[in-house]
Amino acid sequence: MRFLVYALFVVLLASCGPPPASPDWVAGSPSAPASPSQSSQVTLAFAGDVHFAGRTERLLDDPETAFGEIATTLAEADVTMLNLETAVTTRGTPEPKQFLFRAPPSAYAAVKAAGVDVVSLANNHALDYGQQGLADTVEAARAAGVPTVGAGADAEAANAAWTTTVRGTTIAFLGFSQVHELWQRWRATDTRPGIAMAHDRDRAVSAVRAARQVADTVVVYVHWGREGEECPTGEMRGFAAAMADAGADIVVGTHAHLLLGETRLGRTYVQYGLGNFLWWRDDAFSNDTGVLRVTLRGGRVAGTELLPAVISRQTGQPRLATGPARARAQAAYAALAECVA
Repeated sequence: MRFLVYALFVVLLASCGPPPASPDWVAGSPSAPASPSQSSQVTLAFAGDVHFAGRTERLLDDPETAFGEIATTLAEADVTMLNLETAVTTRGTPEPKQFLFRAPPSAYAAVKAAGVDVVSLANNHALDYGQQGLADTVEAARAAGVPTVGAGADAEAANAAWTTTVRGTTIAFLGFSQVHELWQRWRATDTRPGIAMAHDRDRAVSAVRAARQVADTVVVYVHWGREGEECPTGEMRGFAAAMADAGADIVVGTHAHLLLGETRLGRTYVQYGLGNFLWWRDDAFSNDTGVLRVTLRGGRVAGTELLPAVISRQTGQPRLATGPARARAQAAYAALAECVA
């Protein structure tokens, strides 16, 4: 059985064709896609977790080249999103936790130069330097002209979508964190800045439903899972299902430090984990990563492809895999289907 599943997914990866039509699309429903004549093809790209610390800190000496050659791949998409897993500040008080990350404002110059259009701040490091650090992180993004989701001055702002329209297709992006560490202390409330939390399920569902009313395509980026575990947990599956039921078209995740598999929940495409991307050290479970490319037609997910990449042990920059390395990565990714069936 393992071989048959593995073989089937290798074929699917190789073909890179559009997935089969989902049976629960109903013409005229709030989440039904536009007809092909109403909207042209749009390409989205997603990447995983980004730090500017350790070996990657010095990359900010030249922000324009910080991502290296992978920037070309990121910039090819109409809209590109990743997780910026750091406070962007030089101030603040360290939070009571083991790992603390912060970067200067040039971090935003780096992601912008790499062709990244929007970043999620809904993760377990945006508040590493407290409320002052978070305020600086949000303000630095505003000053740099880099849209962010998943964090803000209150719950309304943190749960708000960023929307953009490409060739007639309006796409809404949201960010949430499902990491348990300090979540109650860090979550945004009606009176406190913070992070949009998946634990606040009703708020998250409402946010997706609100985005569904104004957008043809709704994207949810989630920081979730257990570090080092390649199979999604029941908690992850439950939140993905809730997002799908609320109207999300795409759910993408990170946090486990390695690649996880992909699946379909009705009309909703779910990629459970994109792993590390531009990464600060060499001992975080796996150097395998990739750029997820999603093709939309009429606002609907019409095709997906993971472009395998490997994180350089010297610079921490991801590079597209080629030759045997690419074949190995594709086979390993295909085998993850067993975890998500």
